[in-house]
Amino acid sequence: QLQASGGGLVQAGGSVRLSCAASGFEFDDYAIGWFRQVSGKEREGVSYESRVDDTIYYADSVQGRFTISTDKSKNTVYLQMNNLKPEDTAVYYCAAAWWTRLHSARAPNGDEFSYWGQGTQVVVSQ
Repeated sequence: QLQASGGGLVQAGGSVRLSCAASGFEFDDYAIGWFRQVSGKEREGVSYESRVDDTIYYADSVQGRFTISTDKSKNTVYLQMNNLKPEDTAVYYCAAAWWTRLHSARAPNGDEFSYWGQGTQVVVSQ
């Protein structure tokens, strides 16, 4: 099970930290990634940290503004989002993929993920 939280309403230029708490599976066997989706648009991979080669993927649209991190003691992955823009408005999902699937900082494919959280809404106002 993945529980995403931390979304809300924020002004442009502000910051939000999303959390993804994992339970019910062996945390070390999986890599956690973040996706986002705007209604009517395709889901976009935002970030993940590889367990294979320690590379980190960021979508070009968030590079330099978002930071992914992991607290293994809490089985939780965070997405720190700074300098938010209205185009960052979306439902953000965390998902878990078997640890070997994500590597080389390549864009993630949602089909590679076994578990999905329920999503948390982020709204960035002008």
